[in-house]
Amino acid sequence: MADDLKSLADLKAVSTEAAPAREPKIDAQGRSYATGKRKNAIARVWVKPGSGRITVNGRDVENYFARPVLRMLINQPFQVAGRVQQFDVVCSVTGGGLSGQAGAVRHGISRALSFYEPALRSSLKASGFLTRDPRVVERKKYGKAKARRSFQFSKR
Repeated sequence: MADDLKSLADLKAVSTEAAPAREPKIDAQGRSYATGKRKNAIARVWVKPGSGRITVNGRDVENYFARPVLRMLINQPFQVAGRVQQFDVVCSVTGGGLSGQAGAVRHGISRALSFYEPALRSSLKASGFLTRDPRVVERKKYGKAKARRSFQFSKR
């Protein structure tokens, strides 16, 4: 009986220890891959060490995302992780509009960074960059002008 209690205590001690550290997921070319999503946009992102160059659909990020707000959105994961100008990013993004695509690229960069350097996961998660934004456009219902708006009421 005492041996059983001792083995149970040993099992509890083992289970409460810290989980093993995550292994980096890096391919043969030294890149880390992740998929980012936002609204209807899907981004496939590859991250590798480099000079900070970001390429979106074969074009430079300044050409693809002309608005400075969208470029700032994309660079946020690097600033939070303290890795500005240290990684090159190549991504292809489809669907949605520019804002959704920028959010998808940010989500993909954050996930790829956490795969490349698992120690960065906690800071990226605390900033909310690893969470997929679930908000999407609500569908139109029958008998309604739009998703919720009713047709104009006429008394006579």
